[in-house]
Amino acid sequence: MREYRIKRGYKPDLNGILSKYFGVNGDLEKGFSFNVEGLGEIFIQQKGISLFIETKTSSTKADYSIIKKWNDFLYEATGKTVKERKKEFSKLS
Repeated sequence: MREYRIKRGYKPDLNGILSKYFGVNGDLEKGFSFNVEGLGEIFIQQKGISLFIETKTSSTKADYSIIKKWNDFLYEATGKTVKERKKEFSKLS
């Protein structure tokens, strides 16, 4: 499970973003799972200013458009670019 911290001062409508990208809604406080073609099963939960996301990949290969869609979703959900998220993860290692 990975923690994605939401950018300070950024207040996204996470259910709206999930609906826009994946067509799902759920209780983010308790967490919920959904499937995305090409990515697999995704569990998402919000705790404070962090999103906790666990992915269980499927056996099918993800093409570029699915990866771009996932990165666009994470950008809108956290307010951080791929470069910013990578820098944050490298500090944890």
